[in-house]
Amino acid sequence: MVAVRNIMKKIPVEQAVGMALPHDITRIVPGDAKGRAFARGHIIQPEDVPALLDLGKENIYVLDLHQGLVHEDAAARRIARAAAGDNLRLTDPSEGRVNLEARTKGLLKIQVEALREINEGEVVVFATLHTHQPVSEGQAVAGTRIIPLATPEETVLRVERICGEAGPVVEVKPYRALKTGIVTTGSEIYRGRIEDKFGPVLREKFGELGCPVMGQTFVSDSVSMTVEAIHRFVEEGAELVAVTGGMSVDPDDQTPASIRTAGGKVITYGAPVFPGAMFMLADLAGVPVVGLPGCVMYYRASIFDLIVPRILAGEPVTRRDVAAMGHGGFCAGCPACRFPLCSFGKGS
Repeated sequence: MVAVRNIMKKIPVEQAVGMALPHDITRIVPGDAKGRAFARGHIIQPEDVPALLDLGKENIYVLDLHQGLVHEDAAARRIARAAAGDNLRLTDPSEGRVNLEARTKGLLKIQVEALREINEGEVVVFATLHTHQPVSEGQAVAGTRIIPLATPEETVLRVERICGEAGPVVEVKPYRALKTGIVTTGSEIYRGRIEDKFGPVLREKFGELGCPVMGQTFVSDSVSMTVEAIHRFVEEGAELVAVTGGMSVDPDDQTPASIRTAGGKVITYGAPVFPGAMFMLADLAGVPVVGLPGCVMYYRASIFDLIVPRILAGEPVTRRDVAAMGHGGFCAGCPACRFPLCSFGKGS
């Protein structure tokens, strides 16, 4: 390993023209102001010499990189480039750090184990938002830098090897615009005794995710009617079916039985998530079918917001994935909901 020593070289300011400053130089005006006179990375020009002398800088420390060392800016660029997958752009280095920003709205995917391995090494730091988090276009999702001003080449090569073996450590998976059918169960709604409030909520949620809603079918608490409605949507080209209501264990609640009878292969019935415990996810010949409990109507963030974005991003969702949601699946019920900028759903 190349030792990182004596990379700071002290030279007279008059001889520093054309060299880069490794750190900011501050100007202090007593009783008036304090601020940056020259920024790190600034290339010293002939006209800068008098100003530096006025600041008491008769000598300047500049970087003297030996063979085999990589400057912090170059290191950050290489590490970020190696870790970045699809739909990310890299910022220019700022104080040695490069950020990764989302190019599109979608689901953030982090290879958590690879990220941990990167950070277990010396001098490299790489921080991200939580995996499986919805992100917006232009949002900063990660940042990386090295701690010293320079590091041995092999440090950067180690990170590049980890990223090469793991695949993208950070990526944003855009949502697919799946054609969606909504089946709303409940005799009281079907017979017009009460107003449906589930449909408008789902139309808004699916709209925000870019999914076109094909239509909404109302059925009573009848297994045969519900099965027929599910099948009709699939036959008409639905790529996702959401069945609302009737998800509890009450005898009149027939939605789980209806999804099974329709031929859905149940991935999970029940999720360690509050709100959203009475949730069902099934697969019907390649079409995801979600059974949504009533809480989706009333809470800004629920099981819908943890599962549906994964489905739309093309992420497989297994029973094990759902089980892992218990860690972080308890909504704190904050007076002002700030999801997804909170702990809800961040444990998996």
